[in-house]
Amino acid sequence: MRILTMATIVPFFLGSMLLGSVAAGAAPAAGGKVPERSEIAAEFKWRLTDIYADEATWQADFDKLKGQLPKITQFRGKLGNAGKDLAACLKLRDEIGVIGGKLYAYARMHKDENTADAKYQGLTGKVETMLSEAGAATAFIEPEILAIPEGTLADFRKQEPGLKEYSFYFDNLLRQKKHVLSPAEEEILSRSSEATGVAENAFNMLAHADMRFPEITDENGNKVQLSEGRYRSFIMSPDRRVREEAFKQLFNTYDQYRNTFSATLGGSVKKNVFYSKTRKYATTLESALEGDNVPQAVYDNLIDTVHANLGPLHRYVALKQKALGVDEMHMYDLYTPLVRDVQLTYEYGEALKTVHAALAPLGPEYASILDKSFTSGWMDVYENKGKQTGAYSWGVYGAHPFVLLNYHNRYDDVSTIAHELGHAIHSYYSHKSQPYATSHYTTFTAEVASTTNEILLIDHMLKTTTDKRERLYLINQYLEAVRATVYRQTMFAEFEKIIYAKADQGETLTADLLDEIWLELNKKYYGPDIVVDKEIKVEWARIPHFYWHFYVYQYVTGYAAATALADQIQKEGQPAQERYINFLKSGGSDYSIEILKRAGVDMSTPKPIEVTLQKFSNLLDELEKILRES
Repeated sequence: MRILTMATIVPFFLGSMLLGSVAAGAAPAAGGKVPERSEIAAEFKWRLTDIYADEATWQADFDKLKGQLPKITQFRGKLGNAGKDLAACLKLRDEIGVIGGKLYAYARMHKDENTADAKYQGLTGKVETMLSEAGAATAFIEPEILAIPEGTLADFRKQEPGLKEYSFYFDNLLRQKKHVLSPAEEEILSRSSEATGVAENAFNMLAHADMRFPEITDENGNKVQLSEGRYRSFIMSPDRRVREEAFKQLFNTYDQYRNTFSATLGGSVKKNVFYSKTRKYATTLESALEGDNVPQAVYDNLIDTVHANLGPLHRYVALKQKALGVDEMHMYDLYTPLVRDVQLTYEYGEALKTVHAALAPLGPEYASILDKSFTSGWMDVYENKGKQTGAYSWGVYGAHPFVLLNYHNRYDDVSTIAHELGHAIHSYYSHKSQPYATSHYTTFTAEVASTTNEILLIDHMLKTTTDKRERLYLINQYLEAVRATVYRQTMFAEFEKIIYAKADQGETLTADLLDEIWLELNKKYYGPDIVVDKEIKVEWARIPHFYWHFYVYQYVTGYAAATALADQIQKEGQPAQERYINFLKSGGSDYSIEILKRAGVDMSTPKPIEVTLQKFSNLLDELEKILRES
């Protein structure tokens, strides 16, 4: 369905001789206070004036968008009259989408510069309301198109040149015809989206605003406040007491609210079951995959293939126990790095040089776009007071892409640059090569572009390092990435499949039931060489991805496709490179499975997953050998 919603415009959330000048200027001092935004040098900030020169220009476009909504409703009841009317309506909807995307990006990215800024909070909310109105105003379009006799629509498409760029859109819409409702029903569903998002909003407020975690004692004997943000550092601590205390205190806190979390997750599941049944899908999984024409076999093959290859993960867990020198491996030991005496640090300019060298196999054209991203106001680099945490890429049709970072000189931060620029350059190619109607690539392909860059980076690092300890560190980084992305996200996907199957049959998702399912999956995936601590049973309660139903499997398919494509690019050279660039240029002009087939990888088969897990096993062999010889 192509109803205009915020889902069509939100970002993806997780050089050459010019490089010398990029790193100039003031960066935050290590260990110092978090600087004000005004203290960050201009060359480390994105250039949002490339979207709108000033707020007066933004307001003018906002007023223009507001004026377009009554104009598009004038097409109601007329789309079957003539091909030119249909083309004019679709063009106007595209214009609304382009302007809405720019308005929202400008307001929201300014808000992300300082999340406490009330001015941009207000502008962001203002656009969100307008986009909801735009969704309602355009909700009649697809039901009316589907009401046109197929022969008449075929004649329109032959006779009206303006409809040519919508060919894939029409084919995809007709494929889903039985799931599109009447114009009135579609408008009701569109208007309901704000109300049906309450469960996710309640989860976010409870988990990220209202919950308070207790203090724990850190490695230095100091009492420190536990938080979700600090948990990642504590769970990787070399001090096992700290890891255990953080683990137990975090999950015991979630356990206190388990019934509320089961209500929020259950509410979100019920929402998705409602929409899928309203649109006459047999299951909620079918409805989630149908939009991109992904066969359910892809989802099932993923789970089955990972099940068949759990042996290497079990072997990795056993190896980690031995390397850590613990009598029993516990869940709070899983994230502990095997290598503690290696610290790979990179100043920002050095990080850009490293990424540039790593992505050289993608060819000179890609490299030139990479140079542009480094020097043309695409990236917001350093943390400042109030800035949105994490990292993302945001493709803005009609402007260049933007990347938010919080760079801290670690290898992980270098990998994040490669990852987010994978998204950004995908957007750049797609927007330059495709009309707006087919410029939106799917999440299924988006994660391929970002992860291909990550894999090329770590392969480059493994090829160029001469230090044995650094190599050990990098192999461990890769193995952890596969454990966390392929194995763990497949476990997430299986959890979703189980709970939605139960919900589709009318079963209530109680906290006890969710605990039981989660605990058994952890035992299955991590194997006999780990103590699956009872506290882990409530981990499902803290996973935000479960509120974006059947989303996480695409992290796994993306990682597997990227592994296969990176291997082809490095082995075949130019032919694979050209296929890959054409993949980036394809945007949403075809189904993701077909676009990837042309790039050289068939995700309808288990092979890409098998290739990825074989690489995991091979590097695990090397890790074992290095540890034996150390």
